[in-house]
Amino acid sequence: MTELLEEAGFTIQRNLSGFPTGFLATWGSGFPVIALHAEYDGNPDNSQESGATEPTPIAQGAPGHCEGHNLNAAALVAAALAVRHALTDSQMPGTLKVFGAPAEELVLARPYFVRDGHFADVDLAFHDHVLGEFMTEHGQVQIAAVSAEFIFTGETAHAGLTPWRGRDALDAVVLMDMGIAQHREHMLPTMRAHRVITDGGKQPNVIPARAAVWWYFRDPSAAGVRALFEHAKRVAEGAALMTRTEVTVDVRSAVWPVRCNRTLAEVIQRNIEQVGMPDWTDAEHAFARALQEKAGVRTEGLRTAITPLTGPAEAIAASNDCGDLSWVVPMGRLWFPGTVPNISFHHWTGGAPLATSIAHKGTIAGAKALAGAVLDFFGDPDLVAEAKRTFAEEVGDTVYEPLLPPGQKPRLDVNTALMERFRPAMRAHYRRERPKFR
Repeated sequence: MTELLEEAGFTIQRNLSGFPTGFLATWGSGFPVIALHAEYDGNPDNSQESGATEPTPIAQGAPGHCEGHNLNAAALVAAALAVRHALTDSQMPGTLKVFGAPAEELVLARPYFVRDGHFADVDLAFHDHVLGEFMTEHGQVQIAAVSAEFIFTGETAHAGLTPWRGRDALDAVVLMDMGIAQHREHMLPTMRAHRVITDGGKQPNVIPARAAVWWYFRDPSAAGVRALFEHAKRVAEGAALMTRTEVTVDVRSAVWPVRCNRTLAEVIQRNIEQVGMPDWTDAEHAFARALQEKAGVRTEGLRTAITPLTGPAEAIAASNDCGDLSWVVPMGRLWFPGTVPNISFHHWTGGAPLATSIAHKGTIAGAKALAGAVLDFFGDPDLVAEAKRTFAEEVGDTVYEPLLPPGQKPRLDVNTALMERFRPAMRAHYRRERPKFR
C-alpha cells in the first residue's frame, strides 16, 4: 500500500503512533484537509479459500480475511490514487491524507492516532468498509468499547501435597467471571461484556501463580462503557481479595461510539447513485445463492439495487476503532458491495467471496463512489463548511475525552506467536503481481 502511494507522489510517514504497519500518506497542500482511513487486518483461525462453497482453509488453522478488510484496503488505495490524479488535472487546492489503520479487530490503532494529534488539522474524514450492500448512513452507528486484560498474581504450590501454601491466580479469574456474570442481571440491555482466558496456568498439579483474562466491555456511550469498566475493576479487586492475590489491569484499547455525519452521508449517497450497483452475472448470483444456502441464511443471491439513505441509523452492538475520530471531525462511511449478502463475518463463509469477481466489481464501484464524494468536497468550500455546521449540531455539547489511559502504549505482541507459527505456510500464497493504476 505504501509503495503504491509513494510511487504516486505521496509523502509516507511509517510506524504511525508506534504501529509498525500503521502509516500516513500525504499529498497536496492547503485547505481543505480531507482524510481517508481504513483497516486491513484479518482474524485468527479464519483462513478460507476464495470461491469455495465449503470450509476450505488455505492453511489449516491460520488467520485469514473473513470480514473483507483486504477489500477495504484496496478501495482505500484506489480511491486515493483517483483523487490525487483528479486534483492534479483540475489544479484544485487541498490536502489529501490517507491513514492505514492496523488491528481494527482489536479496536486498536485509531484512538492512538487521534490522541497523538494526527487528525488535529483534518477537516473531514471518510471510512470505507465492505458489505453485501451499496449504502451509507448517518447518526450513531456503533457503540463504545473498552478492551482490557486483568492479570492476577499469586503464589505457586504443589496442588496435591501442599495446596494451602498456594495463592491461586486462576481462582481469581474464575471468581471475577462469576462476579461479572452476576452483574449481568443489573446491566442495561444495551451493555455487553465478553471475555477469553489468556493464561490459565501451566499444568494442574501446580497452583498457578499467574492467570489472566481479557475482557471487552461495550455500551452505546463513552460514559456508559467507562462506568461498566470501573465496576469490572471493582469486581476484579474483590476477586483478588478473596484469593489473596494481586491484580493489575492492562487497557489494550478504548474507543468511543462511531457516528457518521449527515452532510457527508448525503454526498456519499449521491455518488453511490451515480455509480450504481455492479452488473452481476448469472454465475455470480449462483455462487452467492450456494454460499447463502450453505450458511443457512436467506437465499436471495446478490443485491441488484443500492440501499436508500434513510433517517438516523440504529447503532449495532459492535465497535470500530474509528469511533474516536468521528467525534473530533465530521466523518462519513461508505459500505461497498464486495461480498455476499446475509452471510456472517468472522465465519468461513465471510472469506469465500473475497478474491472473486464479486469482490473485484464491488471494490471498484466503492472506490469510484468514495473518490467522487471526496472530490465533491475538494471542489466546494461551502460544502465543507456545511458538513462542519451539521457536525456541530450533531455532537452538541458532548466534549470528547479519550477513554485511553494517559500514557497508554499499544500492545503490539498480541498475535506475534500466531504469525510466527503460520507465516511460512501463508507466504506461499502471497500474490506476486503488482497492481497497475492508469
